Amino acid sequence: MEFGAKTVLITGGAGFIGSNLCEHFLNKNYKVVCLDNFATGHRHNLIECLKNVNFKLIEGDIRNLETCRLAVKGVDYVLHEAALGSVPRSINDPITSNDVNVSGFLNMLVAARDEKVQRFVFAASSSTYGDSESLPKVEHIIGKPLSPYAITKYVNELYADIFSKTYGLETIGLRYFNVFGRKQDPNGAYAAVIPKFVMQLMAGESPVINGDGNYSRDFTYIDNVIQMNELAMTTTNPEAINTVYNTAYGDRNTLNNLVNYLKEFLAEFDSSISAIPIIYGPNRAGDIPHSLASIEKAKKALNYTPKYSFQEGLKEAVSWYWKNLK
Repeated sequence: MEFGAKTVLITGGAGFIGSNLCEHFLNKNYKVVCLDNFATGHRHNLIECLKNVNFKLIEGDIRNLETCRLAVKGVDYVLHEAALGSVPRSINDPITSNDVNVSGFLNMLVAARDEKVQRFVFAASSSTYGDSESLPKVEHIIGKPLSPYAITKYVNELYADIFSKTYGLETIGLRYFNVFGRKQDPNGAYAAVIPKFVMQLMAGESPVINGDGNYSRDFTYIDNVIQMNELAMTTTNPEAINTVYNTAYGDRNTLNNLVNYLKEFLAEFDSSISAIPIIYGPNRAGDIPHSLASIEKAKKALNYTPKYSFQEGLKEAVSWYWKNLK
């Protein structure tokens, strides 16, 4: 451990994004504390981290204020990833989504404020743009939320802003756009579309697209998200803090494009996959038709230049799934 090494708390650190952040910052010689209740995260995501003497795991729930206080003790930075994701989950159970995403978030803000952490970086969401039809999405123009999940993520931004102005806590929100990559869970009722489709194609099954496949998304590879978290956490530009940033690649692809790329990349491992047909189903409630981020604000304030395009990231992700989950 380097002298004077900083300590970062990653909430939801056993999840897809959180566990990738844990590994990244351990590799950068930070001390890393992970807080997770394993509601949606997995212990197997932390296998490598647990071998590192600079890693500490706290099993607990952000809905408990005392747990949050314990987790932030002696911490320099907080990367808050803990949340109940998924629009459909929030529609089915809005109360639990609100408890975790709003009350839990507020607990973490209070604990971070009282511990005087240097900066609180949190996972915001592109769902905050709601029914706004303008493209590309720019941070200062949003619409009305289309789901309970979207409401919770917008409330996070409002709370963070108030804590910055009222208590002087440095906060930065990162509006994630359809993040994908290694360790993203392909199982469960609320599995994200990319790992779900990959697993279906690897099993020789037809993926089911909601709608006609022309809905489009700004799919964002995990390494670009890690890059944004690090830039937000370490920036010394006073103009860059106490605000929100789109965290994306800045391009969009339709679901039809996505499946065609998946078939092409998976066919390099098994040529029969290229012939698997696609099935189309009804549109899903709460889904927005198109999503595309402007990343100009992040480029200007944080010097963000995403390293991976959609195709480059997808090829990496497909290779990881094939090697690890086939």
